[in-house]
Amino acid sequence: MLTISALYIYPIKSLGGISLTTANLTDRGFQYDRNWMLVDGNNQFLTQREFPQMTLLQTTLHEDGLVVRHKHTGNSIKIPFQPTGDPCTVTVWDDTCQARYVSPLADQWFSRVLSIPCRLVYMPESTRRKVDPNYAHGNEITSFSDGFPLLMIGQASLDDLNNRLSEPLTMERFRPNVVFTGGTPFQEDEMAAFTIADIIFYAVKPCARCVITTIDLLTGEKGKEPLRTLSTYRRDNNKLYFGQNLLYDLPTKVQNISVGDQITLLQTQPPAIAEKGNTPG
Repeated sequence: MLTISALYIYPIKSLGGISLTTANLTDRGFQYDRNWMLVDGNNQFLTQREFPQMTLLQTTLHEDGLVVRHKHTGNSIKIPFQPTGDPCTVTVWDDTCQARYVSPLADQWFSRVLSIPCRLVYMPESTRRKVDPNYAHGNEITSFSDGFPLLMIGQASLDDLNNRLSEPLTMERFRPNVVFTGGTPFQEDEMAAFTIADIIFYAVKPCARCVITTIDLLTGEKGKEPLRTLSTYRRDNNKLYFGQNLLYDLPTKVQNISVGDQITLLQTQPPAIAEKGNTPG
C-alpha cells in the first residue's frame, strides 16, 4: 500500500520549506508553493546554487502573510499574501513571465541578510507560465518552480540512498512536494499514472539533481553528498536523477491532498533510469 507520508511547500523559491498535513491543490501546484522569488538587478532568478546562504532563511505561514526568519540571527520580516507592487518581467531558466515587485522594504531586508543585491517578486494569478510542452498533457502551468508544479519522492528511495551514505540525509535536502511510504526504492519512476484523493496524477519526467542537494540545511555549507553517491547508480546522460516531476488533471472543485491519503496505481511504465538507476558499463 502506497500512502502519503509528508507534504511540503516552498513559498519563496530556494528558501526553506514548510511541512503541511493538508495541501490545497491549485492550477499551478500547491497553494503558496513558489509564488515568490528573489531576483537580481536584471530580474534573473536567484537560487541556492549560487547563493547557498539562502537555505538559512526559513518561511512560515500566518493568517495574513508569510514570515521569513533567519535561522541563526532570528531576524525576520512579514510578506503579504497579495503584494501590490509595480509589475515587472522576470526570467526563470528559459522562461520569461510577468510578476510584481513586493516592496522596497522587502528588497532591502533580503539584500541585507543575504549580503547580495536582490529584489523579491510575486507571481499574480494572471500569469500563466506553461510547463515544457515536450512533457505537457494539455496546457498545464506552474509557478516559479524549476519546471513542473509538483515533485514526488518515495521514502523507500531515500532509505536506499541513505543505506549507501556514511551519514544519512533528511528528505528536506531534496525539496519534494509529496512523499509516500510503501513500495520499493524508486517506484516513483514506474508510476505512469495514479490517483490521490480522486485526482489523476502523471509522472512525466525524472528530476535531475544539482548542487542544492549538497547544502547543509543548518550551516549553508556545500558538501559532496549525495551527488557523489548518486553518480554511482542514478546517472543517465551525465545527469543524476532522484524523484519524479508530476502533472495532474485539475479538479473541477477545490481539492486537498492530505497526509494519510492512499495512492492508487492506474498505469505503470518502464523506469527511465536503467536497472533502477544503474548505468551498465
